[in-house]
Amino acid sequence: MKFGAEILEGAVCFRLWAPKINRMSIVMNDGVPVAMNRVGRDWHELVSSDAKAGTLYKFQWEDGGRQVPDPASRYQPMDVHGPSEVVDPGNFIWTDAGWNGRLWEESVIYELHIGTFTSQGTFQAAIERLDWLVALGITAIEIMPVADFPGKRNWGYDGVLLFAPDSSYGRPEDFKALIDAAHRKGIMVILDVVYNHFGPDGNYMPSYSPVFTERHHTPWGAAVNYDAEGSDVVREFVIQNALYWIEEFHLDGLRLDAVHAIKDDSIPHLLDDIVDRVRLLSVGRPVHLLLENEENQASWLDRNAGGDPIAYTAQWNDDLHHVLHCAVSQESSGYYEAYVGDTEKLGKALAEGFAFQGDLMPYRGSPRGEPSSHLPPSAFVSFIQNHDQVGNRAFGDRIASFAAARPVRAITAIYLLLPQIPLIFMGEEFGAEQPFPFFCDFEPELATLVRDGRRNEFAKFPEFHDPANRERIPDPTSDQTFRSAKLNWERAGEGVHADWVELYRELLAIRHREIVPRLKGSQSGKYEILGKSAVAVRWRLGDGSLLSLAANLSHAPLTSQVATGEKLLWRIGGADNLSLAPWDVIWSRGEVS
Repeated sequence: MKFGAEILEGAVCFRLWAPKINRMSIVMNDGVPVAMNRVGRDWHELVSSDAKAGTLYKFQWEDGGRQVPDPASRYQPMDVHGPSEVVDPGNFIWTDAGWNGRLWEESVIYELHIGTFTSQGTFQAAIERLDWLVALGITAIEIMPVADFPGKRNWGYDGVLLFAPDSSYGRPEDFKALIDAAHRKGIMVILDVVYNHFGPDGNYMPSYSPVFTERHHTPWGAAVNYDAEGSDVVREFVIQNALYWIEEFHLDGLRLDAVHAIKDDSIPHLLDDIVDRVRLLSVGRPVHLLLENEENQASWLDRNAGGDPIAYTAQWNDDLHHVLHCAVSQESSGYYEAYVGDTEKLGKALAEGFAFQGDLMPYRGSPRGEPSSHLPPSAFVSFIQNHDQVGNRAFGDRIASFAAARPVRAITAIYLLLPQIPLIFMGEEFGAEQPFPFFCDFEPELATLVRDGRRNEFAKFPEFHDPANRERIPDPTSDQTFRSAKLNWERAGEGVHADWVELYRELLAIRHREIVPRLKGSQSGKYEILGKSAVAVRWRLGDGSLLSLAANLSHAPLTSQVATGEKLLWRIGGADNLSLAPWDVIWSRGEVS
C-alpha cells in the first residue's frame, strides 16, 4: 500500500502525503522525534529499524509542532486522537483458502451494526450469532461502517481513519476472525464504506493536505477533493482503501454510502475508477459492489450481453421500501408524500425497480431517476427496514411497533420472495422491540450541536409541532440511547417473536428452493393495477418460468381475474380465483413456456 506504515524485513517504512508541510518527523512510542525525508514535493518517508509490529507512532510537523495520527492507520488503540499502531497483516492466519464466494443471485443479506448486534458489541461476539443466521437462511452479512470514529459509540458514518477498524469493536485481527468464521459457514461479508465525507472530529488531513475542495459542497460542508488540485492522491487514497478491505480482509463486497454526494466533475468519475480497479483484482471469488444513490442512476447498474454487471452489482432500492412502508403506515410527511396511495408507483417499484425513472419528484422540486426496466431484478436490493429507514425516525422505532401485524406480514412476504435481492435489518426477523435511534459519542461542544440539530430536524414533522413532544426525542449523545438499540436475543424464541422467526425461515426456504436457482437471467416484470394499492406482477425467470404475485395492500376487498393453474408457493388468504381480501398476498410460479 502506498500510504501508511509498511512492514519490511527488519524495519518499517512510514509514508505520509503532506504537501502543506515542509518538515515532518515521526514520534515512536512517545520517544524523541525522528526527522522524515522529503520525497519529491509532497511526500515524507522514513524507514526505521527501530519500529516493528506493535510500535505506536504519530507524525509531528515543523519543530515540536502538532502531533497527529496516521491517516492510513490500520489500528488506533487510543481512539482517533491517539497514536497509530504498526500492524503486521501477516499475523492473522486465515482458514478460508477453499472459500470461492457466492453468486450474487444467491444473496440474502442481513444488515447489522457491530456495536448493537450483541450485548458485548464486538467482532468476536458477532461470531457467536452466525449459526442463527445460517439457520435463518442468510447468505451474506452487510456490516455498517467500522472505520475509526471518535468516542465509543457511533453509527459508523462519522469515520475519519478509513483503514482502521474501530477499537471499540476489537482489533483488526478480530474483524478478520469474524470474516473467516463467516466464510466457513458459507456466509459472504460486505462492508459499508463512506467516501462522500469525513466525520466532524478527528480528521487532521486538511491541516497538511488538500483533502477538501470548495468547488463543491455537500450536506457536510466542502466536498472531498476528487477533481481539484491534488485530487489524484486523494482519489488513490480512497481507491486503495477499497482494495485494502477486499484484499487484506477477504471481504466479498462493499456498499458505497450516498454516492450522490460524491462530487466529481472529472473523467473518469471516481466511481468508475473504483470499479475498474476492483474488477482487476484476482482474489479467487466474486466481488460485489453495491450503491446507495438517491439519484436512481440506472446507468451505474448496466449489464453486459451475458447479464453480468458492467460496473456496479446492485443498488439499495429506497423506492421499493417507500411504497411498501407507505402501504402499511399511510405516512405522508416528507418524501413519503410522493408514494402514499400511489398504486402506479407500487407496481413500478415491484416490477421494474425504480418508481421514479426521470419523473418530477415534488419533494425535490426536480426530476429523479433513469429508466430501469431494462435491468434484471437482481440489480436492486429490497428491504422494508434498514438502519436509515428506522434510525432516521425521531424515536428509531421499528415498523412492527406502529403497524399492525397482518400488513407487516404481507409486505414481508412480498419483499422476501421478490426477485430483487432481499436485505433484512438485524432483529427484524424476530420482531425485535428495540429501537435503532441515531447515536454518537462526541466531545461536549460538538455533542450539543448534534443534539440540537436532531431536535430541530424532527421539529419539521407534524407530530413534533408540540414543543413538549420534542423533549421526548432520544439524546443521540447519551450512552442510554446507544444501549437501548442493543438486540435482546433472549426474546427471539418467545411467543410472537418465535412466530416471526418461523415466518422468515419459511419464506427464505421457499426463496432458496424456488427462486434462487432460477434468478440468473431473470427479466424485469410486468404489472397490472387491480385496484387501489392492489397489483398483480409477473416476472420471466431465468429458466423461462413465470413468477407471479397478486397482492392487495389495502383495507378493502377486491375480486381479480388474474389467472391460475400455477404452482402455489405461498399465500396469505385468497381463494383459488384470487378473490383478494385486505392484505392478501399470493405467490405462484408457472411452468416453463
